Amino acid sequence: MISYIVDSLNFKTGAFFGVWFSLIFAQIAFFFTSSLTSSFNSLPLAILAALLCAHTNFLIGVWASLQFKWIQIENPSIVLALERLLFACIPFPASALFTWATISAVGIHNASYYLMSFNCLFYWLYSIPRVSSFKTKQEVKYHGGQVPEDNFILGPLDSCFHTLNLLFFPLLFHIASHYTILFSSAAAVSDLFLLFFIPFLFQLYASTRGALWWVSKNAQHLHSIRVMNGAIALIVVVICLEIRVVFHSFGRYIQVPPPLNYLLVTTTMLGGASAAGAYALGMVSDAFSSLAFTFLAVVVSAAGAIVVGFPLVFVPLPSIAGFYLARFFTKKSLPSYFAFVVLGSLMVMWFVMHNFWDLNIWIAGMSLKSFCKLVTANVILAMAVPGIALLPAKLHFLTEACLIAHAVLLCHIENRFFNYSGIYYYGFEDDVMYPSYLVVVTTLVGVALTRRLSVDHRIGSKAVWILTCLYSSKLAMLFITSKSVVWVSAILLLAVSPPVLLYRDKSRTTSKMKVWQGYAHAGVVTLSVWFCRETIFEALQWWNGRSPSDGLLLGFCIVLSGLACVPIVALHFSHALSAKRCLALIVATGLLFILMQPPIPIPLTWTYRSDLIKAARQSADDISIYGFVAPKPTWPAWLLIGAILLTLAAVTSVIPIKYIVELRVFYSIAMGIALGVYISAEYFLQAAVLHALIVVTMVCASVFVVFTHFPSASSTKLLPWVFALLVALFPVTYLLEGQVRIKSIFGDSGVGEMGEEDKKLTTLLAVEGARTSLLGLYAAIFMLIALEVKYELASLLREKAVERGGMRHVQSGQSTSSSSYPPRMRFTQHRRASTVSNFTIKRMASEGAWMPAVGNVATVMCFAICLILNVNLTGGSNRAIFFLAPILLLLNQDSDFVAGFGDKQRYFPVAVVISVYLAMTALYSIWEEVWHGNAGWGLEIGGPDWFFAVKNLALLILTFPSHILFNRFVWSYTKQTDSTPLITLPLNLPSVIITDILKIRILGLLGIIYSLAQYLISRQQYLSGLKYI
Repeated sequence: MISYIVDSLNFKTGAFFGVWFSLIFAQIAFFFTSSLTSSFNSLPLAILAALLCAHTNFLIGVWASLQFKWIQIENPSIVLALERLLFACIPFPASALFTWATISAVGIHNASYYLMSFNCLFYWLYSIPRVSSFKTKQEVKYHGGQVPEDNFILGPLDSCFHTLNLLFFPLLFHIASHYTILFSSAAAVSDLFLLFFIPFLFQLYASTRGALWWVSKNAQHLHSIRVMNGAIALIVVVICLEIRVVFHSFGRYIQVPPPLNYLLVTTTMLGGASAAGAYALGMVSDAFSSLAFTFLAVVVSAAGAIVVGFPLVFVPLPSIAGFYLARFFTKKSLPSYFAFVVLGSLMVMWFVMHNFWDLNIWIAGMSLKSFCKLVTANVILAMAVPGIALLPAKLHFLTEACLIAHAVLLCHIENRFFNYSGIYYYGFEDDVMYPSYLVVVTTLVGVALTRRLSVDHRIGSKAVWILTCLYSSKLAMLFITSKSVVWVSAILLLAVSPPVLLYRDKSRTTSKMKVWQGYAHAGVVTLSVWFCRETIFEALQWWNGRSPSDGLLLGFCIVLSGLACVPIVALHFSHALSAKRCLALIVATGLLFILMQPPIPIPLTWTYRSDLIKAARQSADDISIYGFVAPKPTWPAWLLIGAILLTLAAVTSVIPIKYIVELRVFYSIAMGIALGVYISAEYFLQAAVLHALIVVTMVCASVFVVFTHFPSASSTKLLPWVFALLVALFPVTYLLEGQVRIKSIFGDSGVGEMGEEDKKLTTLLAVEGARTSLLGLYAAIFMLIALEVKYELASLLREKAVERGGMRHVQSGQSTSSSSYPPRMRFTQHRRASTVSNFTIKRMASEGAWMPAVGNVATVMCFAICLILNVNLTGGSNRAIFFLAPILLLLNQDSDFVAGFGDKQRYFPVAVVISVYLAMTALYSIWEEVWHGNAGWGLEIGGPDWFFAVKNLALLILTFPSHILFNRFVWSYTKQTDSTPLITLPLNLPSVIITDILKIRILGLLGIIYSLAQYLISRQQYLSGLKYI
């Protein structure tokens, strides 16, 4: 944050070093506070982890350095070196950190494969040849369509190290972590080969994008390397996958006895992998290769069918399916692909019925037969989509329908698996059948596929909208435990997202959505949020640990509706001020419902469909746990909500009180009555007689504030009397409250019910608490009045300054402006100069001269009341004066009460009040310590209290010179000799060091600060004067 502030002040070098020092200190703090040793239980591993974090921190600093433009301009060679350093080093710590995080989440069982996956990812991101971002277009020159090696970010040595890291680091990590069981089984040996040859195959594929540019520049040589090494690696990977995966996990589905099963499985996997690899490398290009590819596809299909137990009589069916699939790839024949889909669907249905149809198992809340139907339908749709996507553009609606149906089925299956995990058959209740990362993976793959089809113009914008909402809604399962959360989220996203996804006409600068469409979308959003109320109820119940009230639930629904309408207003009606105002009012209403939770006249229980929610709302746990508690009336919350909403409506001009005086009167009275009744019912419920006085007080305050801000023709004459009535009501209400409370308590309580002393104590406490509340209320009222008067006077002065400046400008440039402006513009300029409010400036200056005096009275009363509250609540805190004294900044220039006070002296009351308050309270502390301690005789006979009083009085007097000089300086700002403040500064040191009273020590510290501040300000004024001269 400091670096951002320094950078905003254009201290470039300071921001640069601020970033680096922040990272250095953060790393030092990490070294001394981390618990790596206890986490790993190994010192070498802890040291390696600390070095990894330090290396990552260093790379963050390198990246931050590249963000400074001045380094890019002044040191281009250093920037290129830092960029190369970043690309060369990032894959090593990034893959380690991501693997570390994954292991922490899912365990270390397959850690080597996690590391291998992240190594492949970061190798693809950083090791594929890329041109530097910091070289200009003139420097990047292409010769013969190829990029020169000098323009690449990484060099041959960097690429070589990346290759070694990709091939050997996962293998070495596996050896280091599994060295005791490396050769314990064939599966363990297969892990070693897989961890080497899978990255090797990945690099061979990456070489098609130039990853092996540093090995050879001959394309034919690289192709031969790719083919030969790829064939060997493919054979090894296929054999190891058979041992590690196929026979280990899917052996029950292999219906062929050994050794024929090994031969057929190898033929299927190796043949399929070889065909896929040859097609991916572009080797299927002539008649012979196409024939070989087709033959291989037929053999692989037949062998695979035999392996899974397909009847030999029907083996020609999978062979024909393989033939049609190969013909589709070689001839691009769509009928061939659909023939493959039909035959493949038959094989899938036979496999499902042969292996799972007769099992009587309930999984994820449904029978296995139902689950098989859903999975089969989803697989068939997935097989059909690639062929349908290649149909002419007129039939793209079929692609959209298949994709949407596939997404709906996927959402339903994952919702059942993820949210019905407790309904498995006995013995598997604790197993995680569908982990969270699969939800994330299927979501990302679905969104990526949707975007790719949209870019290729295979599907329209409406299908993209529906698919994006369906895939994204699955992520809600990870955060909210509700069985209907997927569909509720989908409906909500479908209602909210159209303004973002459907209206994308960039050629139009005005609203892309019509007004009636905006209203329709807002209505749909509101209905969708209301449809989601049960999910919102469950989320609030989970968060609070108890059933939410109707007001809280309704408030969240309103807030969600308002927030969901933000895209409509922000993207399509940003020019409509009324739409923004209505949206602000809706969100404010929801927030008020959440905070106040008012009682709803019509309970929402009848709207719930779930019996569990109805039972939760009717539970009597609170009474059984806490007993019966007398409910506090909550209906006044509606009054406060109404008052706040009326205020917001007036501020946003939804209610035009600025232009209609009668409406202004009704508005101010309604505001006062609402606030007065709310305060009376909420805080003074037992003092019914005072309700009328409190309501009248709030009405007076509301009328004064409203008509001071928006004056009328007669308000300047009536407002002083309104303020006088408000001031008069203060002591009357304060005194009457105590009398009413005492009479009510004494009248309601019998003599035998309570002891006399207890009754008096209770009465005094009640009166004291009520009077304290009244003091707080009147302090807030006077503070509001003082702020309003200060604001209006400042606005008045600003308008006068503008008017004087405008008149001078008009007089000085009248001749030139008359000739240079056309007649229409001249008339506009004249109207603009004459539209300054005559009433506000002239009439308010004559009839509103009472405003400074009223503001000063309100400020002084607010300050005095706050001092009384400080004494009552905190016992006279020393720190409170530093927060209360700034209230006096609201004082105004007034010829009646404060003569000679102006804007130049605005800080004088603050400084004087602090000094006087601390001095008076210090004297009171001395007197209280001596006399209230029953030691008055000690003063008469010269006892120890005499020494205490004299010492602290003398120390208090020593602080006076600095305070007097500083307050004089704040009043006049006249420069004194530089030595005067410095001479008085040492007088404060004894008060700081040897006093017994904290207030005197504070005065001494303030005296030192005042002296130094006065000296520095005077010195700055002197230097500024010299520069001016």
